[in-house]
Amino acid sequence: MNILILGGGGREHALAWAVKQNPKCDRLIVAPGNAGIAMLAECADLDILDGAAVVGFAEANAVDFVIVGPEAPLAAGVADALRAAGIPTFGPSAAAARLEASKGFTKEICDACGAPTAGYARFTDRAAAEAHVRAQGAPIVVKADGLAAGKGVVVAMTEAEALAALADMFGGGLGAAGAEVVIEEFMEGEEASLFVLCDGTDVLPVGSAQDHKRAGEGDTGPNTGGMGAYSPAPVLTDAVLAQAMEEIVKPTVAEMARRGTPFQGVLYAGLMIRDGRARLVEYNVRFGDPEAQALMMRLGAQAFDLIQACAEGRLAGQRVNWADDHALTVVMAAAGYPGAYAKGSQIRGLEELPEDSSRMVFHAGTAERDGRIVAAGGRVLNVTARGASLAEARERAYGMVDRIDWPGGFCRRDIGWRGLR
Repeated sequence: MNILILGGGGREHALAWAVKQNPKCDRLIVAPGNAGIAMLAECADLDILDGAAVVGFAEANAVDFVIVGPEAPLAAGVADALRAAGIPTFGPSAAAARLEASKGFTKEICDACGAPTAGYARFTDRAAAEAHVRAQGAPIVVKADGLAAGKGVVVAMTEAEALAALADMFGGGLGAAGAEVVIEEFMEGEEASLFVLCDGTDVLPVGSAQDHKRAGEGDTGPNTGGMGAYSPAPVLTDAVLAQAMEEIVKPTVAEMARRGTPFQGVLYAGLMIRDGRARLVEYNVRFGDPEAQALMMRLGAQAFDLIQACAEGRLAGQRVNWADDHALTVVMAAAGYPGAYAKGSQIRGLEELPEDSSRMVFHAGTAERDGRIVAAGGRVLNVTARGASLAEARERAYGMVDRIDWPGGFCRRDIGWRGLR
């Protein structure tokens, strides 16, 4: 098969790595890709938000299957355009992608199907939103309704923080994403991510993970897109998984189908777990980043078989063959991230690191310049390893980190601490 993956980050490198191992894959193209992806696949310069351009490219290159990596092309309807052209595609329609593209829409769905989540209110008027914050007090959570590249959620521990977030969002700091805000009650507990394949009717859990959102060790500092992750998440026990599937995921999928917008793709449920029960924090409609790096390391070649079955409506009867192991990924980011950071610094030592079924460096924000690998983004590398235990996976990952020569980067040294305590 000729397979096209849309995206150019660490998630897409991990997906490409898993797909490449599957014997069904004859030719692999990733658009736009990055310097690491270019070592195992063809990279194409393509506007992945332009559905017509993506369809034209797929037809010209005899593409048999498309995997849409990031959320932006899904919200833009690229999966709809591909399916309309008869090209098998993994990723939800624009209508179903509203589960990520609109926080308010997700709350509406939760209300309709009775899924447990935080209490909330929606606002398009800043003064009314500020009055709500003052009435409720802090801690409180302020969310931009639309897609904001991971920057649209503020967990405000004081009223002043919440009011500042509202000023930023309503003041245009997040563009159109902040024109409407959702203000939620603060939920206490431990957060974990559950990934579920959905073919519109049937669902199949394909793994759990736990991300580390704060830039600093001990979960301090500003929120980021994620500084590392590990899989599985011990807090997501079999009992919690069963409750989350029965009370949150399955009712959501049924409600989406009832509305005539069936969900087909991967549903990423961010869960807050307390006293053995899960409530929904938010949905994403694609694999998480960096959670995908740990998940793909554990799934390997079977990932594509499951993705293909999902896209073709064949999930019933499918099963995941898990090894009894753990995977952990450490994000190496450019100094200054998530604030201002410099691009172009050289990264040395990558070519000397092992690349096999239990150790990989996935590239997130890299470029190749005159034969050198340089930093080209905020989150730059995902150093990922498997092990029989979480401690072994962590030791292997940090052993690789320590061999990378990149003075312009930093990482957290405590990824996996919750699972290891």
